[in-house]
Amino acid sequence: MNAVLSVVGKDTVGILASVAGKCSDYKANVIDVSQTVINNYFAMFMIINIDALTIEFNTFVDELTELGKAKALEIHVMHEDIFNLMHQI
Repeated sequence: MNAVLSVVGKDTVGILASVAGKCSDYKANVIDVSQTVINNYFAMFMIINIDALTIEFNTFVDELTELGKAKALEIHVMHEDIFNLMHQI
């Protein structure tokens, strides 16, 4: 099972490293990453595999939300199936 992780906020050093590190802490494997910086604003999407997650998914979501708050970023995580259903016609 995969999840979609998004990050938006002011660009600072180490955003990718801190988010990927938190994923690694809980055995979420980063499959793909796309990021950009536009006029000092950072935006990133990650596809992560959560099959080996060492904590409950909802707790993982909360951990990443808290990381975002600590770094003044908006971090959202949702199951890939939910993401895909939201974007179907």
